[in-house]
Amino acid sequence: MNVERIMIGLEKKHPGEMEYLQAVREVLESIEEVYSENPHFESAGIIDRLVEPDRVMTFKVPWADDEGNVVVNLGYRIQFNNAIGPYKGGLRFHPSVNLSILKFLGFEQIFKNSLTTLPMGGGKGGSDFNPKGKSDSEIMRFCQAFMLELWKLIGPETDVPAGDIGVGGREIGYMFGMYRKLARENTGVFTGKGRGWGGSLIRPEATGFGNVYFAKEMLKTKGDFFEGKTVCVSGFGNVAWGAVSKVTELGGKVVTISGPDGYVYDPDGISGEKIEFMLELRASNNDVVQPYALEFGVEFHKGKRPWEVKCDIALPCATQNELSGDDAQTLVNNGCFCVSEGANMPSTPEAVEVFLENKILFGPGKAANAGGVSVSGLEMSQNSMKLNWTREEVDAKLHQIMKDIHEQCVTHGSTDDGFVDYVKGANIAGFLKVANAMVDQGIV
Repeated sequence: MNVERIMIGLEKKHPGEMEYLQAVREVLESIEEVYSENPHFESAGIIDRLVEPDRVMTFKVPWADDEGNVVVNLGYRIQFNNAIGPYKGGLRFHPSVNLSILKFLGFEQIFKNSLTTLPMGGGKGGSDFNPKGKSDSEIMRFCQAFMLELWKLIGPETDVPAGDIGVGGREIGYMFGMYRKLARENTGVFTGKGRGWGGSLIRPEATGFGNVYFAKEMLKTKGDFFEGKTVCVSGFGNVAWGAVSKVTELGGKVVTISGPDGYVYDPDGISGEKIEFMLELRASNNDVVQPYALEFGVEFHKGKRPWEVKCDIALPCATQNELSGDDAQTLVNNGCFCVSEGANMPSTPEAVEVFLENKILFGPGKAANAGGVSVSGLEMSQNSMKLNWTREEVDAKLHQIMKDIHEQCVTHGSTDDGFVDYVKGANIAGFLKVANAMVDQGIV
């Protein structure tokens, strides 16, 4: 496999799609050796088939705001690969949404879903709609308008969306209600549903829980644990909330959360009512964290990211490429020895290089943040069987899935000196399952 040749070809076909191209390069460089050891992958054209989505659907979404003005947004659904199960991936509502970001997320989702061992393919979707500052009625009208197109593209055995940035339980509810009306069926076509209408316990906090469970397994390889450790977290939404909750439960102290406006530093630790306040921040729909600093009388650093704060463990849980090479070096210089990605590709390639060069424990997003889609898969199972599991049952299954993902990474990422390259391990493990399934099913 000639990685440069493939990348040059992709750059010509998809100019300017930097996030997507970055994600593809990272995977190809990791799997180059194992790909070469399996010549049947080459004859089956696996890479050329894998790096392009099965289909990309774009549609307009006209809706009316509270003043009666017509607004038109763009909607997307990327169905990337379904070799091991229905397309599965979240919907993101954010002004930054474009084809490059969704293709990067959908591509990553293929391998993340593969790692869970659950039968789910990779997909992603969303809109450039901005929920910030919108009323509940406006959000409902947008979600219903969005579903007028999306409902034709999805189904419980075809494509099962979930939430992502800007899409929580409220938005899932509005979209599911519209789907149910249009399709005239009541099936598990969405995950992240409300508890009273098909949802699973611990789904909102699952990505954060899973991220901490993965970090816990990494720490165990060094005979270490969360108790007594200082932890920096970025973001303040569901992922960060879940991570803060689980770190605190395991005896660690989280001292930061962040938003687009800056970061909060709370040296006493974010616990108890402070964790509950994070839910109020999320529900406010204002996308800022400064109110936390005002509420609890702690430091707020406007326009900055939390990676300058001294910590033992860092959990980036906000968005892609939020942690630069300079940030990574600052973390290493300040004694951070473990980084576990709660967001999708939050570390730039330069940051990943710094972490690997310094041989710190580094859990890439496709492995470390697979907890959310894992519980989505468990929600699909519950819907299919028409039953509900307890919180303890779901949490135990999630914990075991994250342990299994960690074990796969160790198997494929261990080096001769005992270091575990989790990036390489995750990419190889995820790739092999999908590639073998594609070979088994022929050229389709």
